[in-house]
Amino acid sequence: MPMCLSAGFQWSGCSDNLSYGVAFSQTFVDEPERAKGTSSARPLMNIHNNEAGRKAILHNMQVECKCHGVSGSCELKTCWKVMPPFRRVGTVLKERFDGATEVRLTRIGSRAALLPKDPDVKPPAARDLVYLAASPDFCRLDPENGILGTAGRRCNGTSRLAPDSCELLCCGPGFRSGRAEVVQRCSCKFSWCCSVRCQQCRNTVLIHTCKE
Repeated sequence: MPMCLSAGFQWSGCSDNLSYGVAFSQTFVDEPERAKGTSSARPLMNIHNNEAGRKAILHNMQVECKCHGVSGSCELKTCWKVMPPFRRVGTVLKERFDGATEVRLTRIGSRAALLPKDPDVKPPAARDLVYLAASPDFCRLDPENGILGTAGRRCNGTSRLAPDSCELLCCGPGFRSGRAEVVQRCSCKFSWCCSVRCQQCRNTVLIHTCKE
């Protein structure tokens, strides 16, 4: 590998073989979609999003280096490229997901393409994610599609950041609080050998549930 004297480092070591990974992914993941025909909307969408995922890795590759020199003086650094952490890739894709473009199948001559459903929206770039139909509202009851909604779901009303917090689980309608009597095991004792015997205690607790 060439030495870059101005930068004070030399490309060396074993970089992650991303070229092989991309080629393997295109064969393993994309080919089944191509076999379904690239004139259909869903295979085209999957192929586009697969490529967007690969580009999320390509454009976030990181450089790792090791110093060389007397007493760690770092007169020369050997550097190589490594894949970004999985969390970093997930964060990038989540940002792309939040800004994904709704598209529809369009014929351009003899070729099929995915273009924005809204003509005022610019065509998605190779790194953008696309979708064909908006996701259903899982917050509302929809028996026809098997969606139970969030009404009546118990949640944690004392935290805004926990995964079970009312703010997250209730999807916006808010929640109500009330007291209820619950039966819990208490005063448990170990009996030799070998069982645990408990009493039944009744306690009044504060319960939070999502509104309709």
